[in-house]
Amino acid sequence: MSEPRIRTTVVGSYPMPAWLPMLPTTPTLRDAVLTVLKTQELAGLDVISDGELSRFDVNHPETNGMIEYFIRPMSGIVPALSRAELAAFRAQEGMGFRTQPAGAVRGPIGEGTLNLPAAWQFVKPLTTRPLKFTVTSPYMLAKTLLDEHYHDLPALTMALAEVLRAQVADIDAAVLQLDEANLTGHPDDADWAHEPINHVLSAVRGERAVHLCFGNYGGQTIQRGLWRDLIPFFNRLNVDHLVLEFARFGYRDLERLLDLKPEIAVGVGVIDIKDNAVESPAQVAHRIDQAVRILGIERVHWVHPDCGFWMLPRSVADRKMAALVQGRDRFLGLPR
Repeated sequence: MSEPRIRTTVVGSYPMPAWLPMLPTTPTLRDAVLTVLKTQELAGLDVISDGELSRFDVNHPETNGMIEYFIRPMSGIVPALSRAELAAFRAQEGMGFRTQPAGAVRGPIGEGTLNLPAAWQFVKPLTTRPLKFTVTSPYMLAKTLLDEHYHDLPALTMALAEVLRAQVADIDAAVLQLDEANLTGHPDDADWAHEPINHVLSAVRGERAVHLCFGNYGGQTIQRGLWRDLIPFFNRLNVDHLVLEFARFGYRDLERLLDLKPEIAVGVGVIDIKDNAVESPAQVAHRIDQAVRILGIERVHWVHPDCGFWMLPRSVADRKMAALVQGRDRFLGLPR
């Protein structure tokens, strides 16, 4: 059976099944991942994920493992900070949504005990469907750290990129996606941030994706910006497709994506994850039609939620996934 012209996927995360924190064992984690995978299969998604449950830690903080999961195992970074160091971090621009850094960099960064390939191998045998594996961008990771070693954000970011590059080289996912939710509010850094991101992407074995959004902490948007400000950055990426937030943000910047270089496909957010109201298939189809009318069917390769589902109730996330697939099928005229 041939693939649909526009494929459906998730951005990555899924609401944690309630029983997992109650009995946080490896067999229970496996059961939870199986549940998440099967739920996505039943929704009809073309490319699925483990819900990012491979990052599960009963003690992990509110960011659902997006930062600390990657940072804490690395060498050269320590999690314990003094009051003065905490104050120094809080004075940094653009990080007011975090009460404290993920750690302080006190030496050269190395991979330490970070083992993303092991997380991938845990999930890979649990489904026969194409899988996406997600990794937080080195730029976003760098912005959460107090740098007492490199004293230079680009150098710190590249050091993190080198660690991530070595890890993703051993992951053969159908899609490997870097997640970036900080650069959208800091476009001045886009002049150099493509370099460490491309360094990681250069080792990717499957389709290369970069997800950008405006943040989702407690259902709140964190960054303020416009896609039009990032077009030069997008065009410097060695990426197969972008995964962009639109359902909450609005579709007013779609036309600016016509300035993307032809080899970059677009993934369009058509599901609002900051709202518990479930979109109708007709609404999803209309949003896809809106994007295709502006960008052309040859550019729109993917439709997906704006961001991860982890803050929504499972019942809402499941219905939104079903609406996503049904809306795509309705737009393409596929039988149901």
